[in-house]
Amino acid sequence: MITADQLLAHLVGDYLLQSDWMAQEKTKRTVAAVAHALCYTLPFLFLTSSWSALLWIAGSHFIIDRWRLARYICWSKNWLAPPAGWPRPWKDCQATGYDPTRPPWLSVWLLIIADNTLHLLCNGLVLAVTPI
Repeated sequence: MITADQLLAHLVGDYLLQSDWMAQEKTKRTVAAVAHALCYTLPFLFLTSSWSALLWIAGSHFIIDRWRLARYICWSKNWLAPPAGWPRPWKDCQATGYDPTRPPWLSVWLLIIADNTLHLLCNGLVLAVTPI
């Protein structure tokens, strides 16, 4: 279960502590993704003293953001109930995981929501199984 404290730590780490440089470069440069993952993990110091949990939180955040894994989830889920004209090749959908004919604002927001959900699931799982 994801607690309110975990949600707040996620929001602070992912939005308040992420600089514009990190946001713009984390999918292009490893150093930006590492810097963001470390800043992201700082609020979780208030939730756990487990170094293994903190390492998992930082590591999973780095992997998810560096390679923008949520776009693969967005693209894959459309195979479950394909809309007309689907499947679209990955090369057409690789920016967000959605068909490029979809409104860009919608594709971006759905990607952000999928990304946040993926982070929350990883964090919730590791904090649930790791002693404080």
